[in-house]
Amino acid sequence: MENWTKVYETDDLQNAELLKSVLLNEGIEAVTLNQKDSSYVVYGTISIYVPNEMAEQANNIIKSQLSSE
Repeated sequence: MENWTKVYETDDLQNAELLKSVLLNEGIEAVTLNQKDSSYVVYGTISIYVPNEMAEQANNIIKSQLSSE
């Protein structure tokens, strides 16, 4: 994914989608990449990617979200 930076990785799909929604609400384009195995959902991760130029802002928002949980 050229020009995109991974800003978060988790094995919890709900958490990834929640953080993605927060980023989108803040005006940051974000996509999730689900690499979980369809047969064995305990294997694999979900990653959140944002455009390179928005990575620092996204990281700050994610840190803020995670510290408030």
